[in-house]
Amino acid sequence: MCWCSITSGTPGKTRMLGTGMRVYMVVLFCDLALWGVLWGWVCIQGSPNNGGLTWLWALGGLRWAVLHMVSMMTPSGPVVHRWVATHCLLWPIFWSSRAMLQPETLNDTILRPAGLALVTVSAAAACLFWELTFPEAQAGDLGKEEKKQQAKALFFRVVRYSRPDILHLGTAFLFLTLAVICETFIPYATGNVIDILGSKYEHNSFLWAIGIMGILSVGSAVCSGMRGGLFMCSLSRLNMRMRHMLFHNLVQQEISFFEVIKPGDLASRLQSDTNMMGLSVAMNVNVLLRSTVKTVGMLVLMVGISWQLTLLTCVEMPLLAALQNTYNTYCQAVSQQLQDCKARAKELAGSTVGQIRTVRSCGADSSEVYRYEETLLEMHRVHSNKGIASAVHLLLRRIVTITVKVGMLFYSRQLITLNKLTIGSLLAFVLYQKDMVSNLKSLIYAFGSMLNSVGAAAKVFKYLDRKPNQKEAGSLEPAHLEGCVDFRDVTFSYPSQPEKPALKGVSLTLQPGKVTALVGPSGGGKTSCVSLLKRLYEPQVGEVLLDGQPLHLYQHSYLHRKVAIVSQNPVLFSGSVKGNIQYGLQDCTMERVVVAAVKANAHDFICKLEDGYNTDVGECGEQLSAGQKQCVAIARALVRDPCVLILDEATSSMDTNMQQAMQEVLSGKVGQTVLVVAHHLQTVEKAHHIIFLEDGAVVEEGTDKELMALRGRYHRLKEKLFEQGSSGS
Repeated sequence: MCWCSITSGTPGKTRMLGTGMRVYMVVLFCDLALWGVLWGWVCIQGSPNNGGLTWLWALGGLRWAVLHMVSMMTPSGPVVHRWVATHCLLWPIFWSSRAMLQPETLNDTILRPAGLALVTVSAAAACLFWELTFPEAQAGDLGKEEKKQQAKALFFRVVRYSRPDILHLGTAFLFLTLAVICETFIPYATGNVIDILGSKYEHNSFLWAIGIMGILSVGSAVCSGMRGGLFMCSLSRLNMRMRHMLFHNLVQQEISFFEVIKPGDLASRLQSDTNMMGLSVAMNVNVLLRSTVKTVGMLVLMVGISWQLTLLTCVEMPLLAALQNTYNTYCQAVSQQLQDCKARAKELAGSTVGQIRTVRSCGADSSEVYRYEETLLEMHRVHSNKGIASAVHLLLRRIVTITVKVGMLFYSRQLITLNKLTIGSLLAFVLYQKDMVSNLKSLIYAFGSMLNSVGAAAKVFKYLDRKPNQKEAGSLEPAHLEGCVDFRDVTFSYPSQPEKPALKGVSLTLQPGKVTALVGPSGGGKTSCVSLLKRLYEPQVGEVLLDGQPLHLYQHSYLHRKVAIVSQNPVLFSGSVKGNIQYGLQDCTMERVVVAAVKANAHDFICKLEDGYNTDVGECGEQLSAGQKQCVAIARALVRDPCVLILDEATSSMDTNMQQAMQEVLSGKVGQTVLVVAHHLQTVEKAHHIIFLEDGAVVEEGTDKELMALRGRYHRLKEKLFEQGSSGS
């Protein structure tokens, strides 16, 4: 009976079932033989009740020691050992509990053959209930055992993150205990009120019983409210800490990480999974402790009312546990599917709404709606399957519960006829029995929910423990930088295409105070050089030096202040113009913002805006024109006073007058080392040094005149651009 939870139809587990049943029968046979010897000795000595509880415990301990030795000599597992302990000690525990509640019952015969047979069945049922509710990995199933250990480690790690809330949680557990005590005794007090009303009525006794019941009810409500509030406060604090730590670690990751992991997945980890992880401590532990303590207390009181009805009620538990365990296993899989569907729907909706201009211009409205509808239909299918399973589970639970209750009521009728049970006691027992089933359901549900939350914690810890796949930034922060940049034999491949080098042994130098232009066809390696200089990636071979020091030796924020970039399509964030220029700087004054805006030729149009520098630029800067956004982006770069300025087609959207006004900034006269990635002839011609990149290698380099004299790749590109410019005009 105890081994049914470890069988699933496979030959290996079927053999395990046969072995377990044989061990079970051997232990039972040895127990019967032992009982025969002990019973004969007791009958010779006298009444078996002479020793009382001491004799009963000694007998139980002796049986446990002998049967445990027998089980150790057989190929049995921990399941059998647990059953032996329950089988031998349940009877002494029952009579000890009954003696505390009803001492006079010890005059009855404590060694009843029928009672002992019922204990044997109850012990097997209890073991079955345990194995179905909290299954363990069996011998040879190392994968499950390893998963179980990992789940325990994850759970206790979550508990460790709750240490700052130890005061809140400790107070919450205190109120939880008080609430459980009050709730446990409410049915007992209700039964006393009914008995007083049904027997000879005494007004004082009735008032006293009503008062006790009222005090317990009010105490339960107050303590439950305090418990819930403190647990929710702890949950909120834990979620805040976990989201902060996770977000902090995510923004430290290398750029290639965000190219592989979808934004919707990261958003789900930050929102849903951190919340589920917090539930494992603040809510599930709350429910587990409350249900466990309340179940034990109610069980003791139920035994005191009627041990026969209590044993009958225990028959219901393994059946409900089996149903609940099956349902929980199914719900865990469905919950994972729902999480994935929600993440896909959120990602799809976010990408469509965020890029609505591109969607509309490509006429992809219908296709995006169809994709979103498909995701919603998949989510609906999963929800429907979960609903059907829930309905079937509820129906089976009701059938089991009603069947047991009918049997209990028939037996209660006999006990009342024999004056062994009162109407009030029966009412109290029914209330306890109802709460017992409810607590059992909550206990198993909380256990399953804890497994789900542990799974969510695994996903959170996966990203929380991840170390950036690049060299750790150093602490170098020199007071002065010349701005000399060297690429020394750099070979680089993007993580998404490791077999296709973007740069092949590139060596080049950017001189301080000079303008260097990178030119060449698309895919030649210009953007890769810019990405390496901004340290968005690390080269596989070679190194990039700034003033003779590798980039990774510089402090992170210092490096990105000294090396600034303005791209062709700059990104502005929702907020004021001032906030976008100051972005990333902690101590930037308004005076520095204005000076940078003047240099970037942005001050005049900013002053003409409705609120000047406090004007909201809208989502992604949509309230500004493309040229205005480039001016603001240039001001954002200049306010950092960089020693290396990277301009990736930074003036492509400006009109002619604005481009001419920017030439002094782009010329390098203000002291910066300027790297220009451009196709505009005017910018390239005035560069001090031009480097032609093709297929990830340096093909030509020199001044404009030197490269034109070579009549090579640069000459042909310039002629082509000149022809395109002439035809366009």
